[in-house]
Amino acid sequence: MIIASRKSIPDIKKMLDGYNKILVVGCGTCVTVCYAGGDKEAAIVASGLRIMRKLEDKPAEVEFTTIKRQCEWEFIEELAGKVDNVDAIVSMACGAGIQALGERFKSKPVFPGVDTEFIGIPQEQGHWVEKCAACGDCILDKTGDICPVTLCSKSMINAPCGNASPDGKCELDENKDCAWVLIYERMKVQMKLEKLKEILNSKDWSKSKDGGVRELVREDMKL
Repeated sequence: MIIASRKSIPDIKKMLDGYNKILVVGCGTCVTVCYAGGDKEAAIVASGLRIMRKLEDKPAEVEFTTIKRQCEWEFIEELAGKVDNVDAIVSMACGAGIQALGERFKSKPVFPGVDTEFIGIPQEQGHWVEKCAACGDCILDKTGDICPVTLCSKSMINAPCGNASPDGKCELDENKDCAWVLIYERMKVQMKLEKLKEILNSKDWSKSKDGGVRELVREDMKL
């Protein structure tokens, strides 16, 4: 899932200087799961903004609502009536959701209420770890289901750099495991060590974000 962190209320308030009717919009999926931008967080931000503006003797009308997903038009459309009556929107969704609101409601400025961090999974309560760089050319079938592009500090795809510590830690961060040590141990458990002798072709980085804006079209799903 997409992991995000909530911006501070003072930072959000600063973006909204000059706007007096504000709608804070939460998102009911990824940012809800990582406690950054769901209904609870949208309520906190709305309340915080009202209090701070009142303390400055610049009261503002700040409402909040939450939709299931801010990255899909059918759910965004639920906001149509509410948006008509505000000067600005604060989106608590990831960058995709923020831009989707901006595209739908072009006459209303949409401000980010969160910082989009990465694609990852929960390690434990309150602790998330990046697992995927969305590189567009997945090789997990060849690396024991462990991504060297993301987990290796140098994104090495054909074995390690050779500078890992004796206890299997990355040379750049002694608190992080060497991705290729993890891959080796995983492949050993799966009895697939022979596959590590295969030399992988250079990745097609044109499929990554560095190749420009990406699109995915499924002709079989188009209406």
